[in-house]
Amino acid sequence: MTPNLLVTDDDAAFRQVLCEALARRGFNVTEATDGQEAMDVLDHSEVHVCLIDFHMPRLTGLDVIRRLHTAGRVLPCVLMSADLNDEIRREAESMATYGVLAKPVRLKQLSDVVCRALADVYGWRPSM
Repeated sequence: MTPNLLVTDDDAAFRQVLCEALARRGFNVTEATDGQEAMDVLDHSEVHVCLIDFHMPRLTGLDVIRRLHTAGRVLPCVLMSADLNDEIRREAESMATYGVLAKPVRLKQLSDVVCRALADVYGWRPSM
């Protein structure tokens, strides 16, 4: 089975680079342009790992993670932001966010955290 990833970022160029790189590594990748679109995808599709930007219109990355956490949905989420601070990190950790990455994100770093999440949460060891 091929893992399904959701990449959510309002920066179209950044989102496209991530999606293409992760697809080349063998993942099924769906993209969303903001937090509300991410929630729509999560409500109607099977997603194994959610990669989500912090600053977005309609719903922030933390808003999406909070909604998933409140609903009791177990889904490893990786929050990404160019403006990380201790408050954002603490809030993300309080909601059991799988990881927090500072932008610019290196593709190797992102691929590694996705593979760790798949192994930790699902016991999957994708061949990369």
